[in-house]
Amino acid sequence: MGSLTSDDPIHVVLFPFMSKGHAIPILHLARLLLLRRLAAAVTVFTTPSNLPFVSRHLAGTLASAVSLPFPGDIPGLPTGVESTDALPSMSLFPAFATGTVLMQPSLEAELQRLHPRPTFMVSDGFLWWTLDSASKLGIPRLVFYGMSNYSMALSRAAGVENHLRGPTAEDEPFTLNAFPWIKLTKNDFERYFFQSLTEDNPQLEFIMKAMVATQKSNGLVVNSFQELESTFLDYWNRESGLGAWCIGPLLPLEHPVVGDPPLRTPWAEWLDRKRAGGERVLYAAFGSQAEIPAAQLQEIALGLESSGASFLWVIKRKESDIMADIDSGFEDRVSGRGMVVREWVDQRGILIHGSVQGFLSHCGWNSVLESLCAGVPILAWPMMAEQPLNARMVAEEMGAGLRVEAADGTVRGFVRGEGLAEAVRELMEGERGEAARKKAKEVAETARKAVEEGGSSWTALGTLVEEISRQRKDHAA
Repeated sequence: MGSLTSDDPIHVVLFPFMSKGHAIPILHLARLLLLRRLAAAVTVFTTPSNLPFVSRHLAGTLASAVSLPFPGDIPGLPTGVESTDALPSMSLFPAFATGTVLMQPSLEAELQRLHPRPTFMVSDGFLWWTLDSASKLGIPRLVFYGMSNYSMALSRAAGVENHLRGPTAEDEPFTLNAFPWIKLTKNDFERYFFQSLTEDNPQLEFIMKAMVATQKSNGLVVNSFQELESTFLDYWNRESGLGAWCIGPLLPLEHPVVGDPPLRTPWAEWLDRKRAGGERVLYAAFGSQAEIPAAQLQEIALGLESSGASFLWVIKRKESDIMADIDSGFEDRVSGRGMVVREWVDQRGILIHGSVQGFLSHCGWNSVLESLCAGVPILAWPMMAEQPLNARMVAEEMGAGLRVEAADGTVRGFVRGEGLAEAVRELMEGERGEAARKKAKEVAETARKAVEEGGSSWTALGTLVEEISRQRKDHAA
């Protein structure tokens, strides 16, 4: 299944959203399609400033990267910003995402030039307008959101059961009829889901456009694997009317060669020393988009310092400036036990390092998968988007991690340093942490089997290409 003949070349078009977290899994999909000979050609669309990043990830493959001009006159956006990672504030996200529609004429012109003609397209759900382009040219469109089945299923169930609107307090627990063992609150969801529909809400307007376009598409491509969340995949496929294909995890599971001189970094050498000394290291990182206030950053520093654990903390440049203002002596006090990194790191390389035995994470889905596939348990501290749902999945559904507790016990409350320190100690040395570590290692082994030949994700990807290609042929006939 999935092998090609020269008479019928399959050409897959991929269009990731302009955000590294959204793009990286799609770029791995490009490599998979070519490596397994499921496609004769793969074309990835991006923008000029994102082209170097995309090209680096496609290096060594026959995939083509096509740059589309990014609109330079989106109201409110600084000139030259072509990725959410570069936005000065996430408050500008609705303008950024909505403004991408101005790329539609360029996309359609390029699609018409492609040869062989595209067989199908996989585009990010945030690029809702690509459905119109694909439909005009008779190209089936599949949607990628980079979310788990768990978060999609719970979001749908909460909406259908009408839990997200009305007078219920934002932190009052409720139970889903579809999943009666799960307790949620409104604060497990982004605020626009339970605000009034009459309010001027650009974020909700954008999300509604994406959801409508998704429902009219040919299915969902999900970065997960069936064994991880079969209950929620079954619910989605049964209730949503839109099939989901689990083809993940979309990341390399083989261990890279460690220690090649050109790849050595200060943090890698520091981790090597920790491993040689038999020390367990906590990796702490909160993604590229979460905006952490100064007071909360200070509590993170206090918690890591008083936990007694060795840690590697990756912070953004803006956070580094804040830390310098509020506690310039922090790094001196933790010298030898803790390391702060202010640059891009190979997160997967860190997580598979033998010294790393815990991950203090915002629970973005990519980070969750990278951690679990490395057999590393998670200390979940969700910040935004569907991350609170991912945190519940990791800690409550799977038992592969623990939760950071806010001072007031709420989902989005302020976390005190002493509470964080206690949670770190439990994850790294406590009984619950050891149980979570055992579970994470089990998940890692299951993930590896899913992507091996004959595994659930291996089979799903081949079947997906076969079925969508057949639909394309039937439509053309």
